[in-house]
Amino acid sequence: MLQAEGLNLYYGASHALRDVSITAEPGKITCVLGRNGVGKTSLMRALVGRQPVKSGSILWEGEDITKLKPHERARRGIAMVPQGREIFPRLTVQENLETGMAPLPRGQRKIDDEIYALFPILHDMRNRRGGDLSGGQQQQLAIGRALVTRPRLLLLDEPTEGIQPSIIKDIGRVIQELASRGTMAIVLVEQYFDFARALADRFLLLQRGEVMVSGGPEAMDGDDVRGYLTV
Repeated sequence: MLQAEGLNLYYGASHALRDVSITAEPGKITCVLGRNGVGKTSLMRALVGRQPVKSGSILWEGEDITKLKPHERARRGIAMVPQGREIFPRLTVQENLETGMAPLPRGQRKIDDEIYALFPILHDMRNRRGGDLSGGQQQQLAIGRALVTRPRLLLLDEPTEGIQPSIIKDIGRVIQELASRGTMAIVLVEQYFDFARALADRFLLLQRGEVMVSGGPEAMDGDDVRGYLTV
């Protein structure tokens, strides 16, 4: 279980996160909602150790990981699919997947058939360069690369951004399947309200680095939630 309490994060003098708390349980999907620039990606970066927090604590499976480096958190079963995908365009699909193996012991460095079962297109295109894939296919590759590490906590930063509707449905199906197994906690950052509502077991909504609303899926239809998301 992930338990982050009272996170405060700064970029210079800019206060990006203000006493943000979040929990994520195995078998559950926690959605982080909000418009652009409200601190959603900063929260993800804090959870994986890409950006240090000024104060607050991050517990994962009962261990305080607040001061651990990103590779140390990865070895403890935490993986992130970053916004923008960040695949290697000149590497093949298979080589991109293999880059995710670094946190694993040498004897476990292989691509499980499950990855290709979840995303058959990756198997069909495994010898194609990542840069030749469509945006939706690249997103599936980025998720597959994270899953190579066999994470117990999966963070996804806006996986539907710029993706065609058919692949959005495929990604939603995979996220639901992963959660249904009961062994993985999932944190999903999303702006697409209907996608988040269909998946969320719990949600929190950020504005200007603060949690404005949080609760279960039944609370997501409140006018206050939609109001915060309306441009």
